[in-house]
Amino acid sequence: MKLTDVAIVAVDGFSPFHYSVPCMLFGDSVSETKRFKLQICAERPGLLTAPDGFALNASADFTALEQADIVVVPYWGAVHQRPPQSLLDSLVRARENGAEIVGLCLGAFVLGYAGLLDGKRAATHWEFEQAFQRQFPEVRLDINALYVDDQRIITSAGTAAALDCCLYIIRQRFGSLAANQIARRMIVPPHREGGQAQFIAQPVPKNTRDARINGLLEYLQQHIAEPHNLDSLAQVVAMSRRTLTRHFTRATGMSIADWLTIERLRRSQLLLEAGNMPVEQVAESVGFRSAVTWRQQFKSRFGVSPGEWRRQAIRRFSRTRESIWSKTKKPP
Repeated sequence: MKLTDVAIVAVDGFSPFHYSVPCMLFGDSVSETKRFKLQICAERPGLLTAPDGFALNASADFTALEQADIVVVPYWGAVHQRPPQSLLDSLVRARENGAEIVGLCLGAFVLGYAGLLDGKRAATHWEFEQAFQRQFPEVRLDINALYVDDQRIITSAGTAAALDCCLYIIRQRFGSLAANQIARRMIVPPHREGGQAQFIAQPVPKNTRDARINGLLEYLQQHIAEPHNLDSLAQVVAMSRRTLTRHFTRATGMSIADWLTIERLRRSQLLLEAGNMPVEQVAESVGFRSAVTWRQQFKSRFGVSPGEWRRQAIRRFSRTRESIWSKTKKPP
């Protein structure tokens, strides 16, 4: 079987985890069958170091990217700094030569600087969403996807999503059986449901510079399951509807309806994780009048259904309990 040439772009000050993922999945350590020929490329061949003591040995410069079947950019630390022109030129030539170009996590910024994402869908780490959109307004950023494949230019969300992305590439080239065997050996799911939205903290303002709005937020927290309308809430804070709307938006950055929806969804997450309340009852307990509406909004915001969220929480708890038990169990 002809080996697939994979070139990994390396930079000084790299993040070890971001590089370990493609090096492992496209290397020889997790598969019984050799499928890839791996090469690490840098601006100048030689030893590259990470701040925490790790080192990478680059065997080739960026021109080697142009001969690869797959080019992977796992990391880019300075998202506001344009990469070396030699790297950008080699990425463009690699693409012209038919290579699959992959930007993992913040590596998507490098592909953006090279112009390879213009007019295409892309993913990157959710914390850098706004910076990415400001820098590359012509790219259609999908802030929920774990990874995006647009005409063999593939980008992934943050950090651990690189695992999902690399497994996807293996699955596309060598089939599900090969990808599943590697995933099983690494003790990771071969395919995860949902997107990175389920991992994004959805901060709901609970304290602002407006004392009257703070009082209203406390009231809403205590009466989250009750129906609310603008007229009744205006009476709570002794404001007109218009004044309340203006003050609330200025203090929290969102409308009252949006605040209530986000807080109710957050509360429903906690109830689902507790695991002792029927799913249908959760919706009512947090103030949704319709379980159907709650399910739709939950799936839209977090990328998974309420039932799947609960199953994931149960699995996380089981793994934690087993880990604690294995560490505390005394040998006979």
